Amino acid sequence: MTEAEHTKPELPENVRVRFCPSPTGIPHVGMVRTALFNWAEARHTKGTFVFRIEDTDAQRDSEESYNQIIEALNWLGIDWDEGINVGGPDGPYRQSERGDIYKDVAAKLLEAGYAYESFSTPEEIEARNVAAGRPKAFGYDGYDRNLTEEQKAAFRAEGRKPALRIRMPDEDIAFDDLIRGRIEFKAGSVPDYVIVRPNGDPLYTLTNPVDDAMMRINVVLRGEDLLSSTPRQIVLYRYLIELGVAKEMPLFGHMPYVMGQGNKKLSKRDPESNLFLHRDHGFIREGLLNYLALLGWSIAPDRDVFSMDEMIEKFDVRDVKANPARFDIDKAVSINAEHIRMLEPQDFLNRSVPYLHRDGVVSADSWDALTDREREILTAAAPLVQPRVRLLGEVAGMVGSLLSTEGYIEPAADAKKQLKESAPEVLDKAIAALEGVDEADWKTDNLHETLNKALVEEGGYKPRLAFGPVRVAMSGRRVSPPLFESMEIVGKDVSMARLRGLREHL
Repeated sequence: MTEAEHTKPELPENVRVRFCPSPTGIPHVGMVRTALFNWAEARHTKGTFVFRIEDTDAQRDSEESYNQIIEALNWLGIDWDEGINVGGPDGPYRQSERGDIYKDVAAKLLEAGYAYESFSTPEEIEARNVAAGRPKAFGYDGYDRNLTEEQKAAFRAEGRKPALRIRMPDEDIAFDDLIRGRIEFKAGSVPDYVIVRPNGDPLYTLTNPVDDAMMRINVVLRGEDLLSSTPRQIVLYRYLIELGVAKEMPLFGHMPYVMGQGNKKLSKRDPESNLFLHRDHGFIREGLLNYLALLGWSIAPDRDVFSMDEMIEKFDVRDVKANPARFDIDKAVSINAEHIRMLEPQDFLNRSVPYLHRDGVVSADSWDALTDREREILTAAAPLVQPRVRLLGEVAGMVGSLLSTEGYIEPAADAKKQLKESAPEVLDKAIAALEGVDEADWKTDNLHETLNKALVEEGGYKPRLAFGPVRVAMSGRRVSPPLFESMEIVGKDVSMARLRGLREHL
């Protein structure tokens, strides 16, 4: 295989792209990146986005995974024009329901001589390779290409059933990749390949191009790992066009690998790959999609944060880079934080509540079902917390102490470490200064002024030593919402109880 640049073709006038995952596990970021780029291309060109499921592998496919893929797309806001649960003119949209179509096309390919019956077993192919001085795993040698009817009958008499193989032409196969430019496969580098197993089951090598042809897909955007199968599909497409099954050859674009830790290809088993794990940690769809868009594409130099509307306006698959992209969780979290900050405060609260309920901080998993007190405190806390969290999963740690009515909060280990020898004395002075503040004057500015005077100006403590113990008393955490705003939200009684509670435990 060779590649050459600067030969990226023009897109067709009416773009039709597809997303066709196999339901074999939890949705992963590579899968979602593929869906995102297809969706963005369709929306940018005002084309059509088709969503179908490739579920002919009964051993590996599962209904649970099928439902998870749909759940993932719905959560992310990636919609489609034709396909699963939407319908369209080319259904059904699950391969498991299209068996008769594949049988019919396979029969036509066989009748026309584009496919042939192959009786060779894997063991026989390996043995012939060894006998000919080739590597054992060299691949299929074309042995069955020109079997006579008598030879076929003899194999059948042994009880053998044939697979169907496509007859590859003895010529170079080249195409212009939308991302990689000109790619050529030398004659003989791709052996005749199986499209139907001996038991009659059609393989991906048949079902995928046939579905693309019948659904009039004219732009195929997929992962780099499928690049080696493209010459096979091009040849099959030529045959399908001859048979009238396909109208035209689609354009192909192969997106770069997504790399994980240690510069290895991101595996489905890697935690960073698990879409729902990211959601559980508190990624919002805007942040995650923004980051996934950067895995091979950019909206502009020196700009990382953008909306999906902005992506749609600018996206062109021919701008995708061919080089591998690395999944950087720290950068992903940072971009997510930017998108959290851009949410309207009430939207931020609505999205946070399910995480707060999961973590046992509030009484219900929706905003409307919360108590009046919970809504009041969260509304007051939103401006303090929203700029400081990177993931929605961090909100509970920030607001838990504000919602709690406990008079003493056990400090976390890292918060305890920050308490110096002066902490008991600091708390004594803080308690004495705050006792004289009326409930009506228990306001952010007055609390700041009172404690600053007592601890910094008169007590002589540096601000970190002065306010650190008070912060730990109020939240039990090293990092918390702004101190004086938190004290106002919690109120005098609980604030004083927490200061005394920590003092007693030192």
